[in-house]
Amino acid sequence: MFDYLGRFHVALVHLPIGILMLACLFHWLERKPQVSSLHVATSIAFLIGMICAILSAVTGYLLSRDGDYDEDLVAVHQWMGIVVAFLSVIMYYLYKRSSAARLQVSVSVLLFILIIITGHLGGSLTHGSDYLSPWKTPDTVAVQRRPIPNVQEAIAYADIVQPLLQTKCYGCHGRNKQKGKLRMDDVVRLMKGGKDGPVIVPGNAAKSEMVHRTSLPRDDDDHMPPKEKPQLTEQEIALIHWWVASGASFDKKVKELEQPEDIKPALLSVQNQPKPRTIVPDIPTTPVGKADEVAVKRLRDLGVVVVPVAQNTNYLSANFVTAKDFGNAQMPLLLPLKEQLIELDLASTSIKDSATQVIAQLQNLMHLDLDHTGITDKGLANLDTLQNLRYLNLVATTVTADGVLQLKGLKNIRSIYLYQAAVKKADWPTLKKAFPKTSIDSGGYTVPFLATDTTEVKPPKMKQ
Repeated sequence: MFDYLGRFHVALVHLPIGILMLACLFHWLERKPQVSSLHVATSIAFLIGMICAILSAVTGYLLSRDGDYDEDLVAVHQWMGIVVAFLSVIMYYLYKRSSAARLQVSVSVLLFILIIITGHLGGSLTHGSDYLSPWKTPDTVAVQRRPIPNVQEAIAYADIVQPLLQTKCYGCHGRNKQKGKLRMDDVVRLMKGGKDGPVIVPGNAAKSEMVHRTSLPRDDDDHMPPKEKPQLTEQEIALIHWWVASGASFDKKVKELEQPEDIKPALLSVQNQPKPRTIVPDIPTTPVGKADEVAVKRLRDLGVVVVPVAQNTNYLSANFVTAKDFGNAQMPLLLPLKEQLIELDLASTSIKDSATQVIAQLQNLMHLDLDHTGITDKGLANLDTLQNLRYLNLVATTVTADGVLQLKGLKNIRSIYLYQAAVKKADWPTLKKAFPKTSIDSGGYTVPFLATDTTEVKPPKMKQ
């Protein structure tokens, strides 16, 4: 019966906090003549607050006997609550004696301060000592599990089981609160158990209360965590069951424990293997032989800039910016360099669709500029074999969305530039859907003009 009555402390404790603080406030205000009529309400408030404070102190003492909270913090909170109840009695007695006005003010100020301190201690017991801080300790917030690249090398308790207890169990069985006198944030106390004895029987999950409670249906009164708290998943329960059944070791690695087939998926679920990424290098990793010097010289004689793309590599870049008369007829000159060419800039040349038949044979090509050329959808169809292509510039061509869609089989392409092409506005969503990993640039950017972009320079005034 005493334990049951103690549970009413949580409901009663807020009454003296609110009523006594309001009584103190009325007491200070009624000293002014214009609000002296508060006297009647103040007297009633002190009386009700005194009664509630006494009841809160009594029920608080009964609640403290179950040992569910940190004993040191409970002791301080309990004595502070008793002092508040005692002071509320004194304050009510003094208030009835109008001759003790100065003493009334001193006691009411002290009572107000003690209510705040006692209430804070009660909040610390219930919500943790840092409940007012936005930076909460790991006891009271979800814990971010450290990465486990290889679960077999992980410590079974520290890396797998303890984070589960920390996020789902420490709130009721941690440093500030120990329901059933069970504290789980310390290895020694965890193995010691609570008021009903040990909760872990190493090697025997069936007889371990911790495993039994977590496995009960959620609507069962003995289910843990309580149904209003964050729950353990089926995999997490299985991991705790496995750890206890394996001997509840605190220092062994996963690979040192027996692993039944049914627990392996749960173990793999906590493993944080980095997702494999397909990285397309800027330069092919496969070595290539040196380019035909005669073929390079022929191109350079036409004004083509042919240079290595980097030091210590035979891969080449060909730029036709200074080759004014280069057209379809000269395209076969590129074929002797089909293994070495990975960058080809044919922008503003006179090439037509037939030139793409030669380009299609440059299988190592990664960067292709065809802007301001006569390439159409028909010619673009020949480029669907360039599986290494990453960059394609089709600015100011007559290419349409249908032509570009012919290239959706190019898995490595990352950028397509289509400014001033013949792609209709309504086709952009279709292109983006067909190339989800590709940046499709429509151009046409508007750059705002700022007053600071122009500086006005005035000539100095001439002296008279």
